[in-house]
Amino acid sequence: MRLLLYGTDHCHLCDEAENLIYRALEGRSYDLSKVDISESDALLEKFSLSIPVLALEQKDESTLNWPFCETDVILFVSLPELT
Repeated sequence: MRLLLYGTDHCHLCDEAENLIYRALEGRSYDLSKVDISESDALLEKFSLSIPVLALEQKDESTLNWPFCETDVILFVSLPELT
C-alpha cells in the first residue's frame, strides 16, 4: 500500500500527522511519501486549507483531511473500495 501525505515543510501539524500514521499502521506493510504542496499551484489550490491530508496513491480522490486520529487512519486504509 502506498500512501501520500500532502503538506508543507515546517508544518507542525504535518509532522504530528506523520507520527500518528506511523503509530496507527505499525506492523503493516506500507510506503508513506510526503508531498510538498508548495511545489505545485494545483496542489496548493486543492489542499492549502486542509493540510495535512492523507491519500492512497492510486486513489487520490479519496482523502483523509486533518484532524484525524489513529483509528481514522486505520479505517481509511481498510476501506474496501480503497484496497
